[in-house]
Amino acid sequence: MTTKKRILTGDRPTGKLHLGHYVGSLQNRVALQDTYECFFIIADLHVLTTKPTRADIAEIPQNIRDLVLDHLAVGIDPEKVTFYVQSAVKEIYQLNLIFEMLVTVPRLTRLPSIKDMARNANIDEEQLPFGLLGYPVLQAGDILMPRAHLVPVGKDNEAHVEITREIARRFNYLYGEVFPEPEALVPEVGTLPGTDGQGKMSKSAGNAIFLSDDTKTVEQKVRGMYTDPNRIRADIPGRVEGNPVFAYHDAFNPNVEEVNDLKERYRQGRVGDVEVKRKLFTALENFLAPIRERRAHYEANPRLVDEIIAAGNERTRAVARETIQLVEAAMGLTYFR
Repeated sequence: MTTKKRILTGDRPTGKLHLGHYVGSLQNRVALQDTYECFFIIADLHVLTTKPTRADIAEIPQNIRDLVLDHLAVGIDPEKVTFYVQSAVKEIYQLNLIFEMLVTVPRLTRLPSIKDMARNANIDEEQLPFGLLGYPVLQAGDILMPRAHLVPVGKDNEAHVEITREIARRFNYLYGEVFPEPEALVPEVGTLPGTDGQGKMSKSAGNAIFLSDDTKTVEQKVRGMYTDPNRIRADIPGRVEGNPVFAYHDAFNPNVEEVNDLKERYRQGRVGDVEVKRKLFTALENFLAPIRERRAHYEANPRLVDEIIAAGNERTRAVARETIQLVEAAMGLTYFR
């Protein structure tokens, strides 16, 4: 029996992952897989809160496979972590229903992230689905189902982990100690800007470099990156702060001496964008080459990903059954069984 503490983290299967995901979460996941018992949820039910149509659902299976492939490609070991599909673990539905009784509507409406999600999905506030309002409650079910101790999340989801902590405390107060109060692990690095300089990197905004992009695509995206709009010639001093090209250098170029030299010359107007971008492209290629190699290895056996997911679903269902038994026993919901 494992003595490791548990991690719950994961993603919605809405498409392939990009460099922003690596900086914000994947890097942490690779580092933590050796010291924690890791559960990686593929949160397909959360997709339905903003994409509920049959056409949306039809895209999910391939998105799930791409999501797992991206994780394997960056160095996640399927022998060390458990991948599972949210909707395949029915006990999560049960926990969601129980937890809905332990949180108030005003508490949920105070979360700015819910309004942001609705706005991004072009959903009018008057038409807000109950499921979207309850998004953090379902997340609490996700986190507490494996009785996780740590939840690596981005800054925008930290408030959702706090909701989970409140629900765990409320349950434990009413019925006895069943759940740990999970801690949020927020990466120290900020979000990676989009290649267009407009906010963070995003699949929907079309300003992302994907982990699965080939060499030619990466080169094109780097050459087209936003820099300092006020710098029209190489001999004009440029701004490094807030410049996406240098944000990417800081994140992916391990040659600190080279990066510092480029920054100094850029500020002095002694280097052009072409050289800065060329060296960034080289750094990104060095970073992405082993990721592409690992991805190709796993893609060569297309059944492998499905087998990894099926095995993870089985392992997770066993843990989920144990959690539900503890919950029902604590609540006294064991009559007429």
